[in-house]
Amino acid sequence: MVVLNKIYTKTGDAGETALGNGARVAKHSMRVIAYGTVDETNAAVGLARIHAEGLLDEQLARIQNDLFDLGADLCRPDMARDHEAEYPPLRMVESQVKRLEAEIDEMNARLEPLRSFILPGGSALAAHLHHCRTVSRRAERLSVELATMEDINAHAVTYLNRLSDWFFVASRIANDEGRADVLWVPGANR
Repeated sequence: MVVLNKIYTKTGDAGETALGNGARVAKHSMRVIAYGTVDETNAAVGLARIHAEGLLDEQLARIQNDLFDLGADLCRPDMARDHEAEYPPLRMVESQVKRLEAEIDEMNARLEPLRSFILPGGSALAAHLHHCRTVSRRAERLSVELATMEDINAHAVTYLNRLSDWFFVASRIANDEGRADVLWVPGANR
């Protein structure tokens, strides 16, 4: 159980932070940037949830929890030494990816195929979900970059890749199942 009695610790005043294994790193390290962007994605989901109801809100709540799992995974380096940890580190698993894929398939079955790219917007929920999509794509790019420097859990990157797809399809659901999508008109303002 996590207990947060004191919010500020002053341990980061010199520009360093602690990872999940206790190691201290610069706050501008790629690992911190990657999991910080996952946290940013989670905050964007919180804003989207203000406009969500029913099943979509329930799914977004699960995604928020997954994003905390993902942040915990990314903040814990040395996957090869997981067996030496005092307690098993939290890692993303394939079932989390498969759940997103099943939800994407279920939502996509309700939509007409796209015949144009769409612009972010439409309903307030759709606009927020597009924002979630772009932030999660950035988190994915940063995690992929981190993976070129250090070992990370492959399921973490796969989850982020599916998540941005999930946000795209959910944005269409939020736009009256695609009927209120804002279509891109190439060269419309020339």
